[in-house]
Formats: sequence, structure tokens, C-alpha cells
Amino acid sequence: MSLKASQLAMVPFVSVDNMMRLVHHIGMERFMADLAQEIEADFARWELFDKTPRVGSHSEVGVIELMPTSDGALYGFKYVNGHPKNMKEGLQTVTAFGVLSQVDTGYPILFSEMTLLTALRTASMSAVATKHLASPDAKTMAMIGNGAQSEFQCIAQKAVNGVDTIRLYDIDSAATEKCMRNLTDAGLTLVPCTTPEDAIEGAGIITTATADKDMQTILTDNMVGSGVHINAIGGDCPGKTELHRDIVARSTVFVEYPPQTRIEGEIQQMAPDHPITELWQVINGTAKGRQSASEITLFDGVGFAIEDFSALRYVHSRIKDTPFYIDLDLIADPDDPRDLFGMVKRAQ
Repeated sequence: MSLKASQLAMVPFVSVDNMMRLVHHIGMERFMADLAQEIEADFARWELFDKTPRVGSHSEVGVIELMPTSDGALYGFKYVNGHPKNMKEGLQTVTAFGVLSQVDTGYPILFSEMTLLTALRTASMSAVATKHLASPDAKTMAMIGNGAQSEFQCIAQKAVNGVDTIRLYDIDSAATEKCMRNLTDAGLTLVPCTTPEDAIEGAGIITTATADKDMQTILTDNMVGSGVHINAIGGDCPGKTELHRDIVARSTVFVEYPPQTRIEGEIQQMAPDHPITELWQVINGTAKGRQSASEITLFDGVGFAIEDFSALRYVHSRIKDTPFYIDLDLIADPDDPRDLFGMVKRAQ
């Protein structure tokens, strides 16, 4: 076999352990700031990508999904689940892995865990939306829902947008205590709150990240004043929301990919033609973001495959010449591409 063929047959694999080591090697804030830049760059060339709503297999207890996309040179997909009931069983609500491949050969060039990487890219995506939609002087964020996503969200907002104060609320006070412990050394002013009303007081940014698979109203209309920016990232499947529809009605709504968000996002509560702006258009300058100081902007974020593509591409670029991956013998590589059976026979 040729050296090139032999090299292509070995696929770099980033395990959970190596992903954690890579994050520490780069630095948590630097990692998410870099990832935010990668997402922005890919959103700016949005029209080059294949786009399709994620393919979901829904059950009464959760969903398993595939999220594919390609820019013509690289193809990526993520396998991800969402099972809110897992938390009560001591399991992760969300788990994931992803693959990045070359379009010209179809050969994978990266196989990676994406449970951690999804949390990192989700936080980076919220920070990108906030950068383009929030008031520039907004430095206090209310973090509603203090579960597995919350610390990443807070650090990304600090790294990208200079947020310095976090007001924390969760229906489970133990979750808030956990979040406070984890962010002790993050350089943030942390304010634990006992009600969502208390949490959003004085906050120019509100991020909601709750897990219940239900049509919840974590925020009611009377709670949200003028001028705030909201990242609603917990409502990410049909039948799952976090905001009262009246908040959505009086907000300027920005989304990732409308065919997916209208099914899964906060706007599933609204009429099919409810006005929205696609965030990629704001990023590339073809649409306006916030237009007044009193405007309520809402990023109805459900997560889209291009964000995962950005994350996989970033990790692939950063593991070269590092010890933070192992090579997997994942691709069959017979001496003669036409003699796959012979390869098996000779292995005897």
C-alpha cells in the first residue's frame, strides 16, 4: 500500500480525556473565544453550506438526532441525544460524538467526542449572538438554569463580550450552588438568586438553559423589560419552550436555520409566518441586528449543524503535533482496493 493510503486509513480520535486536556492546554476562555471566531467565519459564508434540519428519532423520554452539513470541501455530522429524564438517573442529559470527513475521498479525518464539545460550541454560539445583538454596555447576565450548560455559557460571555457579573437562578438550589463552586476562580462576580425575577434585575443579557421537555414559561411577559437581549437555548425540540409567547411577540427574533427553529424553537408557539431574521445575515452585514436601545432582541437558539462543523474543524486544526488524540484503525485498507476479501483471508 502507498504511504498516503496508509495515513488516510488511520483516523485521529479525540476522547473525552483528550478533549479535556486540549481545553486546558489552550485555556477555557481562549478555546471558546477561538471557537466563536470559527463560528462567525462559517456563518459569514453560510450560503456555501448544505443545510437541512436535523434528523430526529423522538420517543416519549427523549430524542436521538443526526446533524449533517458540508461546505463542499469537508463534510461533518454529529450524533446527539437529548434525554431530560437522564438527570434523575445520574446520567448526562446530552451526549454526542462527531465525524469530519474529506469530500473528495469520503475518508474521515477526525472522530471526536462531542458531549463536552457541544457544551463549548453552544456557549460560543450564544456569545456570538450576544456580540451582535445585545447593547454594547451590557456586562451583567442572568443565567436561568444552572445545569450542565451554565458554566460554559458564563465563561464564553466573559471571554467574548466582557461580561463581568452573573446572576444565577435555578429551581434546584443545589444546581446554583454547584455553578457557584465551579465558577469561583473564573473572575466573575456571582450573585445567587432565589427567584427568576431577582435574577434578571439589572441584567442586560438573559440566558435561559433549562432541560424540561415541556412547554414551560420560565420567563413571563411582565418579567422582561425593554432593552435586554435574551439567549433562549433550552427550547430545542418540538413541544419544549422556555418563554411566554408574549415575550416572543414583542421581541425582534433572530434564528439560525428557520426550517429547524420554527419546529423546535420558541417561535413554534407563533404563527408560521412570524417575522424572524437569520443571524448569518446580521454577521455578514446583509441584515440589521439591534436597532434601538429599547428593543428586546431574542436569539432563539436551537443549535445547528454548521456550529458543530465549526467546532470539529477547530479541534482538527488544533490537535496536529499534539498528544491530545490517538490514531484509530478505522478504515479498511487492503493492498489492492478491489481485494477486500483477500485482506480478511490473509489476516487468518
